[in-house]
Amino acid sequence: MNNRIGFIGGGNMATSLIGGIVSQGDTPADCIWVFEPNAEKSQVLAATFGINVASDNAELIANSDIVVIAVKPQVLEQVLTPNAQSFGDAKPLIVSVVAGISASSIEKWLEGDFSIIRVMPNTPALIGMGASGLYANHRVDQEQRDAVSKLLNTVGVSVWVNSEADIDAVTALSGSGPAYFMLFIQGLIEAAEAAGLSAEAAKLLAVQTASGAAQLISSSDTPLQTLIDNVTSPNGTTEKALQSFNDANLKIVIATAFEAARTRSVELAKELG
Repeated sequence: MNNRIGFIGGGNMATSLIGGIVSQGDTPADCIWVFEPNAEKSQVLAATFGINVASDNAELIANSDIVVIAVKPQVLEQVLTPNAQSFGDAKPLIVSVVAGISASSIEKWLEGDFSIIRVMPNTPALIGMGASGLYANHRVDQEQRDAVSKLLNTVGVSVWVNSEADIDAVTALSGSGPAYFMLFIQGLIEAAEAAGLSAEAAKLLAVQTASGAAQLISSSDTPLQTLIDNVTSPNGTTEKALQSFNDANLKIVIATAFEAARTRSVELAKELG
């Protein structure tokens, strides 16, 4: 029997997950529901994927075994509180892709005990290349874990963490991480342009180099330091560049940025929860 999956919110992340589920083919489109206040977005999702559009959250909850909450953190309380009775009656598995909101806050607003999985996805999920961290509270069983792993793996890879606090580290790593790499690539492109390459050539080479390096790491069991050493000839160009990074304490800069993001994730949970 297929799980019926409902999405509260029809933005980019919900769209990518719905697209992944439908393209996988294991869950029929008529088992998928969405409620999105923007009627135009709802109709686009229905027309694109053939899914059901609920008239309100109560209808969606009543027709879902799994409810994926994909709204902005600032509005989550006002979305959940009026629907506490519906959640209490249906007792669906709740999957929250809302950044910074703890499972305990969700239960507080719903005034009950629920099976909750928190997910920290990232924007490359939009093209099927996502990296998601998942945390389950103690009420989630193995069958529910497997169902959500399957869902997230339609848009990339997923990793379970043992502690809800680990979600803050996942946020700093893969949640915010795409921007870090994009900034580095942007810097390479600008440096290459300053050295005389055309903008088109600089972007093509920088993006392909980043993609190739990532694929090489992914496809090899060789330690990362060895892969770095393999590119680095003694007294060569790479060695000089890496020495410049070391002189600038690049690893310390990265660690400081990571901790700033992780700390902000912790702060948001306190502010919004």
